[in-house]
Amino acid sequence: MAATGDPLSPDEHDRVRAVLYLGGMRSEALEDGVQQVRVKLLEQERTRGGLRHRGAWLATVAGRVALDAHRARQHERGLAERIRHRDPPAVSDQGRSAEQRELALVVAQALEGLDMEVRRLVVLRFYADLSVRQIAEQLDVPEGTVKSRLHAAMRSLRQRLRETEVV
Repeated sequence: MAATGDPLSPDEHDRVRAVLYLGGMRSEALEDGVQQVRVKLLEQERTRGGLRHRGAWLATVAGRVALDAHRARQHERGLAERIRHRDPPAVSDQGRSAEQRELALVVAQALEGLDMEVRRLVVLRFYADLSVRQIAEQLDVPEGTVKSRLHAAMRSLRQRLRETEVV
């Protein structure tokens, strides 16, 4: 254990990052991945004591964390594809006035300015018409998290639309 209280030594930290990176984890998510490995290590040491082959265990767990991240991205892509192919009559341009099409474009641009996670919640809620419960199940997060993030997203969108004088 490192002197700072970190269960990973600096060398172990670097090796875990390398395994995550080589496992396909995106650069911006590497520290989150290291943190997941760190938590699993603490749980392992708490429940079973020391590890016999610590380096091998860390590499295996890091590989699984990277694989989980890859599967989550695949799941997100699948959701995005289903949403993209879903074109209910209310969303199509048929019968829309020029003003309605322009408003849709401004809203789409405001959505692009949101963080990817938040944008996904808004799209699932208002474009795919999923309930908060369904979104929570799909993304494997608590319903309260979905609600609070949607609230913050709507506040941000409202502000962006006010800046463009749409609202």
